[in-house]
Amino acid sequence: MQSFSIDGVVPIIPTPFEPDERVDWDALCRLIDFACVSGASALCLPAYASEFYKLTVEERQRAIAEAVDEAAGRVPVIGQLNSASARDAAATVRQIATLGADAAGITVPRVFATGEDAIERYLGTVLSACALPAIIQDFNPGGPTLSTPLIARLSRRFPHFRYVKLEEAMMAQRVGEIIEATEGRVGVLEGWGGMYMMELHAAGICGVVPGLAVSDLLGLVWRRLKSSRPEEAFQAFQPLLPQIVFSLQNMELFHHAEKRLLVARGLLESATVRQLALQPSAVDAAHIDFLNQRILDALDAFDLPRIPAQTDPA
Repeated sequence: MQSFSIDGVVPIIPTPFEPDERVDWDALCRLIDFACVSGASALCLPAYASEFYKLTVEERQRAIAEAVDEAAGRVPVIGQLNSASARDAAATVRQIATLGADAAGITVPRVFATGEDAIERYLGTVLSACALPAIIQDFNPGGPTLSTPLIARLSRRFPHFRYVKLEEAMMAQRVGEIIEATEGRVGVLEGWGGMYMMELHAAGICGVVPGLAVSDLLGLVWRRLKSSRPEEAFQAFQPLLPQIVFSLQNMELFHHAEKRLLVARGLLESATVRQLALQPSAVDAAHIDFLNQRILDALDAFDLPRIPAQTDPA
């Protein structure tokens, strides 16, 4: 447990599909390898950016197992679970451990509004079911995310609760509060594509959780921030931000932007998004390609390979 540590970029691995919407397991392994050779601190799947909600239980389990096998200890694998049922989530986190994942990602269920007492009981049930290092993720568009006192209580009860991933604006003050309240036991990860990483690095976050296709460029930004070169970090961040902002208008739009960029980089053959899926308009699709080209240009400008040497092209 103590050896698991996050410092940098933790990409969410998308689920690649054949044109007939079958999972392309060979392509998934190439994406895992890309994360391993391009400097990821850890990798995570199957999450929202993996289209987990369109996968069968068997497909979710196999995705984690394939990631563990392909990563082969090079990069820690975070097995993600998403369930509104505490009973199901507890069973899933035990399964994640059986599959060999290095850590478990636990999403706070936000199907309906509930009080923090209910959320604390839910998280207590799941955290009690497995001793893997745990990352709790909370995105609550209808209200506040987990309170700092609740995070501190869970940290005291469950030492393997190591990280919290929050997706909200203006959270610099919260980062400091969480670190202080937990005496540094809980690290804070920034989600939402890395949109706020420039300011939140100074606040004390330990990493960002973006899509895979831009993760190596965000890794460059992270390294420059860590070495106290904010101006150079901003130069690398500028071409990324328009694509991140545009794609995250809608999670289904994000899938298209992510997969089209992976195809443009030569890492995928098919940009198929499994149904039920949003279909971008011709205008939106053209703008995705325009923004993705800016990222390709940035990769070239910063001497980052579109396909790292150890990763076989699609």
